[in-house]
Amino acid sequence: MKAVLLIDMQEGMADRIRAGRPTATPDAPDRIAALLSATRAQGLPVVHVLHDDPHPESPFRKGCPGGEPMSCAVPLAEETVLWKHGSSAFHGTGLDALLKAQGITELVIAGAVAAFCVTSTVRQASDLGYRVLLPQDALLGFDLPAHDGGTLDAGTVFRVTLSLLGADFATLTTVDALAA
Repeated sequence: MKAVLLIDMQEGMADRIRAGRPTATPDAPDRIAALLSATRAQGLPVVHVLHDDPHPESPFRKGCPGGEPMSCAVPLAEETVLWKHGSSAFHGTGLDALLKAQGITELVIAGAVAAFCVTSTVRQASDLGYRVLLPQDALLGFDLPAHDGGTLDAGTVFRVTLSLLGADFATLTTVDALAA
């Protein structure tokens, strides 16, 4: 059975976009809304995993405006919402047990940020034996400060991230291909 796992689609991400932070995927929120619509129409489970950062200055905190779901990704009452404190959606959330109890063997993973929490989650899902489908148009990807100075542009970070994940951990796809 298949489920959609939506990661960190919170107002803190929308704030980054509104502030003009370069993104490789400006249409990702619309594509995520389309993915959720198609998934819900098919009656497949959706699990939302939101980030509750333990650092007080972080916008990604449960109960704070930046921690609220983005308008494109508001959970329905019957959908599971889990809160994580680290990078992977599996760490400390009970996600693996929840999925196994529902007979889920295939995960469509979407959300934010491709090079961070999405990467951690995809790799762990693969290690746990899930078949992972990664709709590249439903992932947020931002620029990144380089370790040796300067900035890595959002497109390069996104391309490298998808190349690594697609090489061994996930099948790269699109929202339209999944809906077909």
